[in-house]
Amino acid sequence: MMAFLRHFSRKTTAELLRLALPMVVSQGTFAVMIFTDRYFMSQIDPVHMAAALGGGVASFFSFCFFVGLLSYANAMAAQYMGAGEPHKCPKVVTQGMIMTLMSTPFLTLITFLVASIFDGMGHDAAQVELERTYYLILMSGVLVSLAKVCLSSYFAGIGRTHVVMICDVIGMVINIPLSYVMVFGKLGFPVLGIAGAGISTVAASVVALLLYAAFYFAREHRESFSVLGSFSVDIKILRRFWRLGFPSGLELFLNVAAFNLFLLMFQSYGVAEGAAAAVVFNWDILSFVPMIGLSVGIISMIGRFVGARDMARVDEVMTAAFAVALTYGALLALIYSTFRYPLVEVFAPPSGDFSDIRELSAFMMIGLSSYVIADAIILVSGGILRGAGDTRWLMVASVSLHWAMLVAQFFIIQVFEFSPRVSWLAFVALVLAIALVYALRLRQGRWRDPDVLERVMAE
Repeated sequence: MMAFLRHFSRKTTAELLRLALPMVVSQGTFAVMIFTDRYFMSQIDPVHMAAALGGGVASFFSFCFFVGLLSYANAMAAQYMGAGEPHKCPKVVTQGMIMTLMSTPFLTLITFLVASIFDGMGHDAAQVELERTYYLILMSGVLVSLAKVCLSSYFAGIGRTHVVMICDVIGMVINIPLSYVMVFGKLGFPVLGIAGAGISTVAASVVALLLYAAFYFAREHRESFSVLGSFSVDIKILRRFWRLGFPSGLELFLNVAAFNLFLLMFQSYGVAEGAAAAVVFNWDILSFVPMIGLSVGIISMIGRFVGARDMARVDEVMTAAFAVALTYGALLALIYSTFRYPLVEVFAPPSGDFSDIRELSAFMMIGLSSYVIADAIILVSGGILRGAGDTRWLMVASVSLHWAMLVAQFFIIQVFEFSPRVSWLAFVALVLAIALVYALRLRQGRWRDPDVLERVMAE
């Protein structure tokens, strides 16, 4: 406690909140859009809701490697800002866009392969068709999504998180009403169901990307960061981007693959179990995704102070981040455990038997309330280590734990045929284990060794 108080700084805490809150809002818009789409699907039937979860997770799985890779533009831009080299920041964007274009043939192949796996997961035939439709529509806008990730990460890295918030909030304001009219056939639109939810998501992403481009090419930004001089291949920055971003991308890809396979196996229990998972992960995403916004702010500040070699400020950011995240996590844990039944009832369809879904979801909400604090530790620790360039260790540790969980789930679900409650408890145990491992790495301090940091900053 005394060590905590020694590094606590109101000024640094205020700076972190000022930087992170717009990102919390931005990430919150993403969570609200997913939540809303699945809520609209729940008003059709549980099969549509389960399909929205399966198709949406499969879509993110398909391009998440590139999301993890391009998201490292945040730390790189922040590190160049801290090192007093702001002219290199837009060069990071250019190299990111080059990698985005180069990803096209790989994404085309991935889309073709993933679209065929739904048939083999033991899902209801109607659910399979809905999942595939939703997945293919979302993947049609994948290059737009990746370009948006690159620009949003860049603006976060240079400390202009308000730009990210503005663009993403406007995208949400377009997405939700458009989704409503297209899903249910309002204002002259035909009833498109899950296809309408996918189309509205892609349309909103296009609008958000255009807004990012408008901010990027605005005169003040263009002149302050020498944007017009950045449109060329910079081998040194491209190589550094790939060296530090590749572990982040591979980590995200393998972790999402493990989670996606776990989710598909869990849905093989039946429609009620798949719907229960959709209900709980809807509430999970409303808590987890805003904390990702805090993590983005942490990466930006840690990257800046690592670039400036100011480890005293790094300690202040760490203390402020844990204070904010643990307070938020404790509040959510209390809400999820106390109001689990009313929260589950939000997704009750207008008609039909909801009792099995209700009881399993309420049990799973207890597990959710148990691991939200662990999520806070994971996201803060991961943000600090990522901002400091410790991406290779993060990849090895996180991937190893996620795939160990997947192997355990295979035996729990497929071999021993234990109940969905046992499977869920194993998932909760994984989250707690990751939090413990990350906290121990942070405490050991190897990531902050001066020689290690020099290698991180080397081009």
